[in-house]
Amino acid sequence: MSEGQKLVDLLHRALPQTQCTKCGYPDCRAYAQALADHEALHNQCPPGGAEGITRLAKILGREDLSLNPANGIERPRPVAWINPKECIGCTLCIQACPVDAIIGASKQMHVVLEDWCTGCDLCVPPCPVDCITMKPITGEQTGWDAWTNTQADASLERYELRKKRLLREEADNQARLAKKAQAKLKELSVDQEDPIAQADAERKRAIIAAAIARAQAQLKKDPPN
Repeated sequence: MSEGQKLVDLLHRALPQTQCTKCGYPDCRAYAQALADHEALHNQCPPGGAEGITRLAKILGREDLSLNPANGIERPRPVAWINPKECIGCTLCIQACPVDAIIGASKQMHVVLEDWCTGCDLCVPPCPVDCITMKPITGEQTGWDAWTNTQADASLERYELRKKRLLREEADNQARLAKKAQAKLKELSVDQEDPIAQADAERKRAIIAAAIARAQAQLKKDPPN
């Protein structure tokens, strides 16, 4: 492992793994990479709070900073709560949760697994009926005082498992599409004496062949497990 990668890993482990994107990056590892590359400051993680900034500063050999208010505020750790009377079962919050802390099915009430919820807030914006509330559960404790390394490790594991699941589901979907396209291609036949029909058939074959090629390329990149 290179020294640069070791630095990224150290920074990544110093982050709370809420995967909230408040730092301005898609996840904690992306923020750690940006820190190592000197593309971001170490005061952009509200869930880590002042203690988190100190941890990052020590690793980077930089001075302590105040949390950048543009990224949010340090606060007691919340968990999401879904109002059962208002939930319409749209599944948008399930899709938004980075750690699979919300369970439910289409047109059925959803429930939050409080022990898994990182308080990231990402489930709130997509809810079309505003039935999700973020409720603080740690009293006056904020930042790392409201979160532990054990919880961070568990959150990271669930996040990584979710990413693998999504890749597997996408690969499976691409495989189904490729199989369907192959079947369509075999079914495509026209009157050989009709030049217009032949031209239209060739156009359709080209479209289907391109779809098959894309699906096969995706399968090679992310094969199903």
